[in-house]
Amino acid sequence: MAPKKPPCLPSLLLPLLTLLLPQADTRSFIVDRENDRFLLDGAPFRYVSGSLHYFRVPRVLWADRLLKMRMSGLNAVQFYVPWNYHEPEPGVYNFNGSRDLTAFLNEASIADLLVILRPGPYICAEWEMGGLPAWLLQKPEIQLRTSDPADNMTEIFALLRKYEPHGPLVNSEYYTGWLDYWGQNHSTRSISAVTKGLENMLKLGASVNMYMFHGGTNFGYWNGADEKGRFLPITTSYDYDAPISEAGDPTPKLFALRNVISKFQEIPLGPLPPPSPKMMLGPLTLHLDGYLLSFLDILCPHGPIRSILPMTFEAVKQDHGFMLYRTYLTHTVSEPTQLWVPNNGVHDRAYVMVDGVFQGVLERNMKHQLFLMGKMGAKLDILLENMGRLSFGSNSSDFKGLLEPPVLGQTVLTQWLMFPLKVDKLVKWWFPLPLLRSSHPRAPSGPTFYSTTFSILGEGGDTFLFLPGWTKGQVWINGFNLGRYWTRQGPQQTLYVPRPLLFSRGALNKITLLELENVPSEPQIQFLDRPILNSTLHKTYIYSLSADTQSPSEPMELSGH
Repeated sequence: MAPKKPPCLPSLLLPLLTLLLPQADTRSFIVDRENDRFLLDGAPFRYVSGSLHYFRVPRVLWADRLLKMRMSGLNAVQFYVPWNYHEPEPGVYNFNGSRDLTAFLNEASIADLLVILRPGPYICAEWEMGGLPAWLLQKPEIQLRTSDPADNMTEIFALLRKYEPHGPLVNSEYYTGWLDYWGQNHSTRSISAVTKGLENMLKLGASVNMYMFHGGTNFGYWNGADEKGRFLPITTSYDYDAPISEAGDPTPKLFALRNVISKFQEIPLGPLPPPSPKMMLGPLTLHLDGYLLSFLDILCPHGPIRSILPMTFEAVKQDHGFMLYRTYLTHTVSEPTQLWVPNNGVHDRAYVMVDGVFQGVLERNMKHQLFLMGKMGAKLDILLENMGRLSFGSNSSDFKGLLEPPVLGQTVLTQWLMFPLKVDKLVKWWFPLPLLRSSHPRAPSGPTFYSTTFSILGEGGDTFLFLPGWTKGQVWINGFNLGRYWTRQGPQQTLYVPRPLLFSRGALNKITLLELENVPSEPQIQFLDRPILNSTLHKTYIYSLSADTQSPSEPMELSGH
């Protein structure tokens, strides 16, 4: 029997769109198939559009980004609506603040941009679970995205032309750059290739949407992931080498594209807004707040869940972030003995501690060797990190946590306590209190909180957080979850900090880090006036759009959007 179909977000969007069309009876949009064109209000029409995701841009910056798109010569903006961003729990809807879809549509109208709306419910977009809500996985047997097995584009287009021999030419996703994975290099696409491809399509009279025109940021835990032989989580930055940078600045690619567009349609008069002010600050020394294990009563106020075998995040309704698994050794392990999890059962990274001492990491799709010792009754803690659910592929039910019971030597470990952790609430509501900090005699390693305060003289500006020597973790500024850092892995070395997140004119700002592995000998951070997105030892992938075929050095393996 097929699973019950979940509520569909598009039905919620119709009232919103109706509000924005008070004069809909005086407007018209027609597909003129006989003449292979669109008609807008009766006149031939071609759109030159760009993708921007409101959920990757702070609300106060929407108007700025949309204005820059319009001044670049675009006449439309294309965007998705992620179901999981608006329905965090079944039947609970959120269209407030940064989720105010009506407000974003109004901003697009003010910028004189038409809207191409892609409401999902599945969107890909390198977004957590492709926009599908994690609570769908509370039904372990659910089958996701299984209705259409066809993936041969030649056959699909042939089938299209069988039923639709005429119609306007459209490229809904013309890639201006590409996404980044942790551990690979920052992807780029040359200006010459992108502009040449656009000009060729516009000469044919095609309508084009450029994906992305402004990429933005995967704040918090919202990044998605791919699986191409191994698990590949997306970086916090979604810069995409787009015409408008992650920080909202026009790039040389934008001016080159604007020049191409001007050959085919009128460009709005006036200069583009200049780059936003940037600032530098630091280095700043962070102070140890305490080990994550010290705050379990606050992180999990309702206490642990008990189970003979470990349960997944979804089984205990933990959508994002972290969960701690705890058990006790039933016998003394006097010789180094391997800890392992069968069937690739670590989703996605496990930070292992014995009696509070950090031992090492187990990771999805990676064959790490981790050996433990301990006396009978020793406390074994395994902190699991959800690195983002798969955002592409059919039936990608990407459960998180320990999917199989860990094995120590030949002993299957049972009798688990599971602590779903509310880390964001701890950082936002408890860490401002000074009473939490205490003495910590041993050298810190493993999951540890650090923080400091700082002030900004004057108005400040956008900036980029640089964490030299830190390993991997999560960072908050003034309680806002900025996203993941993984300095050791790369390519991304800095995190974009929008100016509106910071208090200026001498007011105190607070930065908090959850470092998951190892702290540098000097626990310092810096704020830079430019990003570092391409620092890694791995090969650079440069994607070419200038030819129909690709060379072996220019892989073009699409994740889909």
